[in-house]
Amino acid sequence: MERELGAMATPQPRAAAVRGPLRAGPPLGAHMSIAGGMDQAPLRGREAGCNTIQVFTKSNRQWRARLLAGEEVQAFQRNLATTGIEPVVAHSCYLLNLAASRRPLWKQSVVAFRGELERAEQLGIPYLVIHPGSHGGAGEAEGMGRVAEALNVLHAALPRHRLQILLETTAGQGTSLGFRFEQLAAILEGVEAADRVGICLDTCHLFAAGYDIRSLVGYRRTMRELAACLGMSRVKAVHLNDSKQDLGSRVDRHEHIGEGRLGLAAFGWIVNDARLRRVPMILETPKGSDPVAADRRNLARLRRLVRAGRGSAKIRSL
Repeated sequence: MERELGAMATPQPRAAAVRGPLRAGPPLGAHMSIAGGMDQAPLRGREAGCNTIQVFTKSNRQWRARLLAGEEVQAFQRNLATTGIEPVVAHSCYLLNLAASRRPLWKQSVVAFRGELERAEQLGIPYLVIHPGSHGGAGEAEGMGRVAEALNVLHAALPRHRLQILLETTAGQGTSLGFRFEQLAAILEGVEAADRVGICLDTCHLFAAGYDIRSLVGYRRTMRELAACLGMSRVKAVHLNDSKQDLGSRVDRHEHIGEGRLGLAAFGWIVNDARLRRVPMILETPKGSDPVAADRRNLARLRRLVRAGRGSAKIRSL
C-alpha cells in the first residue's frame, strides 16, 4: 500500500442506519480511516458505498498501540452488523519488517506484529495483510527465511487464533521481497502451518513488478503462474489500484481506477474472474480532499465493469 492512505482526510460518518448496497460480483470496498475509534470505520464504509472495508487496527506509523476497550470492540462489531459490511481486512503497520537482517529490528517487528494479530482477533477480523519485508542487502534467501521464521514463531505463540495472515504481493522497490510469486512460495515452504497463511494480490504492485495484466492474454498468463506457484485458493484479498508508473518499474505509486498505466480492462478481468467471486477487493487509491467522493467514484467504475462483464463472452471464458 502506498503513502496516500497515511495522509487521507477523515470525514465524520453520518448516523443513518442503512445497510450496505446490494452486490453483484465480488465484495468491493476501500480502506477506511479509524480516526475517532475502530467503530467509525464501518460507518465511513457505508457512506462510501462499500460492501467490504480494510482498516489499520492502530496507527500505521507508530510502534506503540493503545489498548482496545471492550466497548469499542462491541461498537465496531455492532456497526458491522448494522451496515452489512463483510468481511473486514486489516493491514499491518508500515514499520514492521519480518525480513530484517538486523536481529533487534526483526524481534521488534515480530513482537509488534503479534500485538496486531491479537487486536485483529479481538475485533473478529478474519484477515491481516502484511508486506513480507526487505532483506536490506542480506540477500533474498536469507530474507525469505526470516519471514518464514517469524510466521512460525507467531503461529506457535498463538495456536488458537482463527485469523489468517495474508502476505501481500509487492512492487519490488529496493530490497523488498514478494514481487515474484516464486518468492512467496519459497516463504510458504518454510512455514510449518502454511494453511494459516494466505495471499493478498495488489494490482498496482503486480504491474510494477512486471506482470502485464492489461490484456486478457496477459491476465490469463499471470493467473496461470499464480495458480502454479501458490494456488488460486490461497488468494484471500485483492487490492485494486491503478499505477502511476510503467510496467516493470518496481515503483509503488497508486492511481485512481482507469486513470493510470494499467487502464480499465485489467480491472474488468479481475472483478469478473469467477475464481475470485467471493474474495474481498479493496481500493487503496488516492483519497484527495473528499475521500467519500473519491471512493464512490472508483467503486462506481468497478461496478460498471462487473455489469459489463456479465454479458461478455471473453470474461465468461476466464
